[in-house]
Amino acid sequence: MMPSREESQRLLAKFIENDNLRHHSNMVALAMEAYAKHFNKSDPEIDKWWTAGLLHDLDWEKYPDEHPNKAVNEILPEAGYPEDVISAIKAHAPERTGKEPETEIERYLFACDELSGFMNAVSLMRPNGFSDMKVKSVRKKLKDKKFAENVPREDIKKGAKLIEKDLADHIQFLINVFKSLS
Repeated sequence: MMPSREESQRLLAKFIENDNLRHHSNMVALAMEAYAKHFNKSDPEIDKWWTAGLLHDLDWEKYPDEHPNKAVNEILPEAGYPEDVISAIKAHAPERTGKEPETEIERYLFACDELSGFMNAVSLMRPNGFSDMKVKSVRKKLKDKKFAENVPREDIKKGAKLIEKDLADHIQFLINVFKSLS
């Protein structure tokens, strides 16, 4: 049996103290949950998608050089997380793990991770955050190489391709999800 959402939140709090990184983790969890619901997944599957989103950067703060290998090889297996959640987390950083995103949950985690972070940065520059955000404003910021320059634009494009969605549709879906954060 997979650990509960409460146990996952406690694990996140144990490993991540930075409020911004916790916020990012929760945003990706929300995005993953929304996509799982969109696809009419069962409640246990929705929980897996949410959990993969929440814990994808679990070891980033304490073990940045080992991310995500410390989490997927030690922390998560020891805590009882299922292989598909661990595999999705492994596949969100293929350049570090050698695991490319293949399954649906793996592809969606890859697609939601960098774009969620980028969209959060855009929301911080807006007086109303996500509430009145438009796709065109996100796309305009994507073209500005100086804005959130640490976010790899290639990964955002690759993510949309992996989930076979037009980037604008993916952005709009996430805007709708994140409006609750404004």
